[in-house]
Amino acid sequence: MLNIPWNSRDHKRSFVAMTKRRDFLKSGAVAAGAIVASRLLRPADALASLVPESADIEKLLLQAVDAMRSAGASFADARIGRYRRQTISTREQQIVNVVDTDTIGIGVRALVRGTWGFAGTRDLTPDGVSKAVREAIAIAKANRIPGAEPVALAPGEKHGRVSWKSAYATDPWDVALEEKAQLLFKANAEALKVPSVRFVQGSMSFVKEEKHYANTDGSIISQTIIRSDLPYTVTAVAPDNSDSQSRGNGVQPMGRGYEYVLEQDLPTKARYWGEQAAEKLKAKSVEAGVYDMILTPSNLFLTIHESLGHSTELDRALGHEANMAGTSFLAPPREKLGTFRVGSDIMNIQGDRSQPGACATIGYDDDGIKPDDFLLIKNGIFNDYQTTRELAPTLDWWYKKQGRPTRSHGNCHADSWNSVQFQRMPNVSLLPGDKDIGLNDIVAATDKGIVMYSRGTYSIDQQRYNAQFGAQVCYEVRGGKIVGQLKDVAYQMRTPDFWGSMDMIGGKNSYELGATFSDGKGEPGQTSAVSHGCVPSRFKNLTVINTGRTR
Repeated sequence: MLNIPWNSRDHKRSFVAMTKRRDFLKSGAVAAGAIVASRLLRPADALASLVPESADIEKLLLQAVDAMRSAGASFADARIGRYRRQTISTREQQIVNVVDTDTIGIGVRALVRGTWGFAGTRDLTPDGVSKAVREAIAIAKANRIPGAEPVALAPGEKHGRVSWKSAYATDPWDVALEEKAQLLFKANAEALKVPSVRFVQGSMSFVKEEKHYANTDGSIISQTIIRSDLPYTVTAVAPDNSDSQSRGNGVQPMGRGYEYVLEQDLPTKARYWGEQAAEKLKAKSVEAGVYDMILTPSNLFLTIHESLGHSTELDRALGHEANMAGTSFLAPPREKLGTFRVGSDIMNIQGDRSQPGACATIGYDDDGIKPDDFLLIKNGIFNDYQTTRELAPTLDWWYKKQGRPTRSHGNCHADSWNSVQFQRMPNVSLLPGDKDIGLNDIVAATDKGIVMYSRGTYSIDQQRYNAQFGAQVCYEVRGGKIVGQLKDVAYQMRTPDFWGSMDMIGGKNSYELGATFSDGKGEPGQTSAVSHGCVPSRFKNLTVINTGRTR
């Protein structure tokens, strides 16, 4: 077994100097002696040689689990994970930032007499693991509060030895940094060909998680998860510098590999986004008033995330969590489940971690549970919460009433080996309607409306109840036809009123995934990625404000 000093287990390199395209490419970024390679790529390669073999990983996991059981834990688990993140950022024909991080370690968790203890270490040796186990057990005992209700877990699952990997074909770390930069430079050049386009910011971001898990239920699980993101913004400036307009967020993050990047035809899309930004300079500023809003999936996903994704997290509804997204208007559970109308009859919201390519899709969660698909909202009525093994028993009364077993939905997650796992959002999606209709059909059926594309600025209160949302691109609808682009558009909403006004939704052929690549929660803060599938949808009689007015 390797005995590695702790400080060789983490690597982070950032190359932030403004580097021109020709200099970057001339330097041979993937060559062993190149400036970026020497600062960025070598440490990652070095860490790869320090990762224990699969057999050694399993021995360490079982050592930890057995030791915690022997120390009195009623349940225990251990996670060895390697977490890699890479971002390359450009502006016009310059590299402005390259960041690569790589970390590996083990986290151990023990439930002792109804109280949790957790510890983590980079020292992947038997002695290092033993020390972490002793610390987790000691913390569990120290955390015990006399008279406090002990933690009770929903039933576990024995999976044996299993493995899973996400829906990727090409590992982004198998693609040279130089190739990624060349693609961004090519896209930026295309965008800059559009008159009025002055600035272009293009990036690629990738995450790779190699996770190994074992618990006292008898599961030994290995998973490889890859996600990709393409943040991109094109800015057009009026000839007299009196106005500037941007178009961004045109490609959704996805739980796929570098093949997804190539499928986007980034140069073609970059030019199109530039044309949209230039068109926005001449667009009519919206007249505040009441409109029927037609939200495309690239825009609606964010409203789902903010108004429904966070409000259906059970820990928020119970008041156990308030960081970064507040609590929930869907509380308390006994007053809301099965009775509270969230939206119209055509509204069905599903939680899952199974959609291929979605950012929260996994094989098994960090409780060792295989996630299921479940309806959070059924025909407009609130029906369920996001749960973990620790949270699910608080809804035992509801599940018994429904004739359903009390089990976790598999929504437990930690963002690194040294983070404590807790409830995190699964994919939360608006299911398609029964009729095979799409965006064009909804536009044709609308007399006075606005179509919104891609996420824009937004704000929402701490109970996910009152909010306003903008967009990247908006088009005015008159008499069933799109008549031109609008700018300065945002709609205001109260969550139940908004979803109650939904009267048309697309069919399954119009279903798309939107996503947020970095969703924060907890203290200390953790991040996760999550997708929200949805269809083009119409919302009647919403109040629209003009965000460009100065008085």
